[in-house]
Amino acid sequence: MNVGFQSITKDSAEADPKLEQAVRDRYRCADAFLDFRLGGALPPDSGYFQFGLETTCYGRSLTSSHQGQLGSPLCNMLPKVSFDGTQLMLPFDPNEVIDNLRLERYPNGRFGGYESRLKSIYYRLRPLTNLPLRKSIQRFRAAKWQEMQFPHWPVDTTVESVCENLMLLSLQANPVDRIPFIWFWPDGARGCVSMTHDVETRAGQDFCAQLLDIDDSFGIKASFQVVPEARYPVTPEFLNRLRDRGFEVCVQDLNHDGRLFDDRDEFLRRAALINRYGREYGAKGFRSAVLYRKPEWFADLEFSFDMSIPNVAHIDPQRGGCCTVMPYFIGDMLELPLTTIQDYTLFHVLNQRSIDLWKTQIEMILAKNGLVSFIVHPDYIIESETQTVYKDLLAMLSELRKREDLWFALPRDIDSWWRARNRMSIVKDNGSWRIVGDGAERAVLAFAKAVDGQLIYEPADTPQGEMPVRH
Repeated sequence: MNVGFQSITKDSAEADPKLEQAVRDRYRCADAFLDFRLGGALPPDSGYFQFGLETTCYGRSLTSSHQGQLGSPLCNMLPKVSFDGTQLMLPFDPNEVIDNLRLERYPNGRFGGYESRLKSIYYRLRPLTNLPLRKSIQRFRAAKWQEMQFPHWPVDTTVESVCENLMLLSLQANPVDRIPFIWFWPDGARGCVSMTHDVETRAGQDFCAQLLDIDDSFGIKASFQVVPEARYPVTPEFLNRLRDRGFEVCVQDLNHDGRLFDDRDEFLRRAALINRYGREYGAKGFRSAVLYRKPEWFADLEFSFDMSIPNVAHIDPQRGGCCTVMPYFIGDMLELPLTTIQDYTLFHVLNQRSIDLWKTQIEMILAKNGLVSFIVHPDYIIESETQTVYKDLLAMLSELRKREDLWFALPRDIDSWWRARNRMSIVKDNGSWRIVGDGAERAVLAFAKAVDGQLIYEPADTPQGEMPVRH
């Protein structure tokens, strides 16, 4: 990536010393290497623009060079970046843009009034429908999903691309050939894999004992999200059976009626009950039913992490997507995004009975060293045909584990690591860099470099060996 920098004076810029925060949080690099400043006052309105090829952003930009809707070619803001010494002068606020993506603050990222009314009608009538009818409704709802331009299907890594472009620009602006940072995963792992199971019905609960054996036969541990009320009895014996086998228990919604976020007062009433069940179960994590979500309400949920926001949600009842394959904080809660398609959607909406789409998504996620996270419901792999597909997925993951340096982790372990990494820092000691902070013994020092206009990552001299580097 070559950028034709323009000269600009500080007097014309709007200062914000925290403009680098989102990029710094991603890399956990030393403060001195990232220095961003707005090149002027931002207008009040937001829109779409590009920041490099095929990197669609949403937010405010200088001179209002953005569009309210997608369709025609977008303005590329990358050539509009300038510099003053080692300081980048930016035409947009990267924190704002990244938050807009991760919190789905863009058109079609939230339910509108019309869709909310349809959703309310659907859930009122749902008890009167059968499974084939519900599948037909869901397929009709998703009929034109392939026409959606944003987020990018089948995996959207816009947040990663924005951060990488800003790191490349910082390398050009600084008199250094590489920038040290704390590698994303413990022990230098290339990426992370996490399996989760949402238990929706009594039949699914009954199948859990067999599912434990299936997972264990492939060396995979998973979290089980249980519905506290209305669906099936959640007994101590059931929960202890999961924990005693080394699996994790998380809370899924309250009663799985799809209406958790419909009304603020009702949400607060339900949240109090959900929090009580979380304490009773010793659960650190939460996921909402059907991945319905309002991130601005998450603060009322007393969990360490959430797993309700998909990476791209063209085929889901609530569309949108967080456009990242990395964990991120929403206030004090860590979000572990769902980065692959759900089994139900694959089997019953797309009518596919193979792991081909999962394979494609895994490759795209690991190319960005991201989190490969799955939802597989015990309810939908009881049948031999879909169970075979799930076993094919586990076999593929097992082989991948042998070939690649990947971290297979429960959600609670990812949460613990990401929080520890977020508290670590890099310091210079006798002319070299080292990582300090609790948990630093598992952290790996890495460097970001520019090679032929591309950002690459390389490890410091550590026994872990080489990392995949091209991005």
